[in-house]
Amino acid sequence: MELNPTLAEDEKFMRQAINEAQRALLKEEIPIGAVVVCGGRVIGRGHNLSETLGDATAHAEMQALTAAASSLGGKYLPECTLYVTVEPCVMCAGASAWCQVGRVVWGADDPKRGSSRHTPSLFHPRTKITRGVLATECEALMTEFFKKLRR
Repeated sequence: MELNPTLAEDEKFMRQAINEAQRALLKEEIPIGAVVVCGGRVIGRGHNLSETLGDATAHAEMQALTAAASSLGGKYLPECTLYVTVEPCVMCAGASAWCQVGRVVWGADDPKRGSSRHTPSLFHPRTKITRGVLATECEALMTEFFKKLRR
């Protein structure tokens, strides 16, 4: 079960989240990507679409959680893992709590807007957290994006 995966499995699915982040980058969106995994397969995916949709809530995690809930036909995801390239913000951490996501895995910490900056845990009490998976690759996407933006 993916709630207790190996590092290789975590890296495999984080690479899929990174692919989603690269899709956001092609749309000139902040390059954050997410996938939701259940039973060893991706059931939801998303990348930031805030600029494209003109919607501040169109974060990668929100897209992936909505797709996963639709795929399973229910709003709770306790047997699922959310992989996201950057630490979820308060909104996305709260959404994962409402969905009762079993596990959240992220790559890069977000010291400015990450949920851990505001409170020790906005996630569901039973949610397991893993951080730092492929952090260097995830951070590089963000660094390059903001470097180009500031030119």
